[in-house]
Amino acid sequence: MAAASLAEALAEAARLLAAAGVPSPRVDAELLAAHVLGESAGRVRVLALTGAPEPEGLAELVSERARRVPLQHITGKAYFRHLELAVGPGVFVPRPETETVAQHAIDAARRVAGAKVVDLGTGSGAIAGSVADEVPGADVYAVELSGLAYAWAERNLQPLGVTLVRGDLRTALSEHEGTFDVVVSNPPYIPPDAVPVDPEVAEHDPELALYGGGVDGMELPRATADSAARLLKPGGYFIMEHAEVQAAAVSKLLAAAGCWNDIATVSDLTGRERATAAIRR
Repeated sequence: MAAASLAEALAEAARLLAAAGVPSPRVDAELLAAHVLGESAGRVRVLALTGAPEPEGLAELVSERARRVPLQHITGKAYFRHLELAVGPGVFVPRPETETVAQHAIDAARRVAGAKVVDLGTGSGAIAGSVADEVPGADVYAVELSGLAYAWAERNLQPLGVTLVRGDLRTALSEHEGTFDVVVSNPPYIPPDAVPVDPEVAEHDPELALYGGGVDGMELPRATADSAARLLKPGGYFIMEHAEVQAAAVSKLLAAAGCWNDIATVSDLTGRERATAAIRR
């Protein structure tokens, strides 16, 4: 029996992944093939058109993805803005919607020469790394509590010159209070009864990075806002990601704190209210 071609293998992989409920079966099939071949996804499409054979090991990776293991855990990398990040078990896989939050932090940092920026609960280091990468001269810090996530962040952030601190976002950097120009965060915020539907999230993202504490998931977002207030200079910029349904609650808690001006809800690229920004009085 003749060996399968790459085109046939991709078609079969897409069929298996679709049957398993993977949201983007063809794209994932191509990315898995790209990982096996050490090529770009674009190059994989070209090879498929030219009759290239199925690469060894592709079927095994497709089976793993069909079990809803995150694509990023299989390939060991996630893409965020201009960065390729190392990720795997124990760290939250960065999401495209968070790129909007990072953009607002980057824009704020660019308005201040030598801006001092901190990412609270950095996870893989996606936001902190993007600020360091896109704002030359910025003094960037990142805080992470989880030992596993810290290890991934260290690998990603060390080449970018970010100061990584192992600590709790509620109490970290007490020696730096009132010195930051920008505080940015994507803290855990899911309520305890809102278990994510996607197996990739529910079974593979660490609980420490998902659930915000309290009946409403707002315990850690509240703590993040409190830490932002103590860390920022007067006039400093704060932006925090949250669930769409929490937008009103976050604006209310910032207004009640009495130390914020220009409180504004920030929408992601799909128009969902996924972050809130404010200026420290």
